[in-house]
Amino acid sequence: MPVQDKNVPLPDKTLGDALSHVVHDAVRESLRDSLRTVLREELREELRAELSRATRKQRRKAALYAASGAVGLYAGAAAALSLGLVIALGLPGWAAALIVTALLAVAALLMRNAARAERGGVGGVPAAPKTPPTGGTAGFPTVPPSAGPGTPGTPETPGAGPPPPLAPKSRGPLE
Repeated sequence: MPVQDKNVPLPDKTLGDALSHVVHDAVRESLRDSLRTVLREELREELRAELSRATRKQRRKAALYAASGAVGLYAGAAAALSLGLVIALGLPGWAAALIVTALLAVAALLMRNAARAERGGVGGVPAAPKTPPTGGTAGFPTVPPSAGPGTPGTPETPGAGPPPPLAPKSRGPLE
């Protein structure tokens, strides 16, 4: 915009253009703010609705799993009762019940042991490695890689055997 003297009035066209730009910018900013607000609200409502649908679906799935577990428990009890009644045909009722109880206890023990084997150790503690680590990390001593006697391409050294066992570390005066 050209620089004008304060005493000289601006032509109507320049004043009208300036006023039009100001109004245009104000309307544009107002529309932008209202559009942002509307879009935010719509997005929030859509996200809430989708989250509600997903939550409802997960709750239904959890209820179906729980119901199937309860029905499975009753089916197992009915199978144990049937087995007991079959055994009771040849033995007294108390003996049949004792046999079924022992079978169920053995099955529970086998399943527990299978679950422990999948975890990698007893009580959630990982099983010890079968071979000693070759690096000096995690408090383990460094073990040099060596080929055993009779390995192709290596001379056999007489008297070479496994390394001597490590002495246990002292834990303090209360040992």
